[in-house]
Amino acid sequence: MPPSLSTLQKALKRKKLDAVLITQPENRRYLSGYTATDSSISESSGVLLIPAQGSPFLLTDSRFDIHAREEANGFEVALYPKGLHALLKNLLPRLGIKRLGFESHYVLHSTADKMTRVLGKKNVELVPLTGLIEKMRIRKTSEEIEKIEKSVLLNEQVFQEVYRQLKPGMTEVEVALHIETVMRLKGAERPSFDTIVAAGPNSALPHAVPTSRPLQENEPIVIDMGLILDGYCSDMTRTVVLGTPDNKTRTLFRLVRKAQKEGMAAIKAGVIARDVDRAARQVIEKAGYGDRFGHGLGHGVGIAVHEPPSLGKRSRKKLKEGMVVTVEPGIYLPGWGGIRLENMVEVQTGGCRIFNRDTTFLDI
Repeated sequence: MPPSLSTLQKALKRKKLDAVLITQPENRRYLSGYTATDSSISESSGVLLIPAQGSPFLLTDSRFDIHAREEANGFEVALYPKGLHALLKNLLPRLGIKRLGFESHYVLHSTADKMTRVLGKKNVELVPLTGLIEKMRIRKTSEEIEKIEKSVLLNEQVFQEVYRQLKPGMTEVEVALHIETVMRLKGAERPSFDTIVAAGPNSALPHAVPTSRPLQENEPIVIDMGLILDGYCSDMTRTVVLGTPDNKTRTLFRLVRKAQKEGMAAIKAGVIARDVDRAARQVIEKAGYGDRFGHGLGHGVGIAVHEPPSLGKRSRKKLKEGMVVTVEPGIYLPGWGGIRLENMVEVQTGGCRIFNRDTTFLDI
């Protein structure tokens, strides 16, 4: 049995649970290797049933039967032709399950209510759980670190190819579409989030949605992109200029770059996350732009593109070896534009290791 499953089963025994239902897609993939995705929280491609002892199950419907049997090695695949609740009503008593944990942060209230009513008739108690698998995922194994690094490097290759083809007149939408096409052609499963391409004044929006606005010379263009490779995510932001950046752009770019360096220099095992945020933020504050950097410095990345730990003002999380986080300070000026730079790093005992290798973003 994989170490992650045996660790989970030990946790279930400590909590005096007979089993747990895993519905969150990234947690499901982390534990089983099953790659099917959910179109929404109300439509699932499968649920894991992990008993505190014994073999685990993958519960799904006929659409995913072959997919599940090919990927979820070590899991018994059980189909629910009449729905998940009907299957659980029969399966749980047979397995002797009386206390069943479920991911309350991902299950709809209506779904939990129905399960309570259906399973209550079989004397099964539902026990809400939050963050159980996420705590297991927060520190990466050496195998996971290797996969994340490959994802980052492929993401950089995609950026470098697209960057060489950028020219004034291309629209933000065209560039975003091109980025995501090249990702897939180079072997990525898909983007890890919707690609952001924001030029000129649009770059003042940290999570801008690409528009039909054409790129213009001598303006900041923020490109925030990431992909999934072999199940693991990358996330990178570059700010570029087509033509000659003016003094304001150069000054702000160098300021953000200095803040990023200070943030990365503060990262090491044992440091409190908010202190890392502070190390970068004070650079921007001292320059008079503190109110123009509203978001946290970074976030964890792994099988999900946004996961713990958070590098924010209020985060009391102590960083530990094997965590992977982004470092992405920014300055956003309404009506003018914005600058953001983002790298991914691995937390180590004496510092951090930067995954990113390209230097294209240093052109400004």
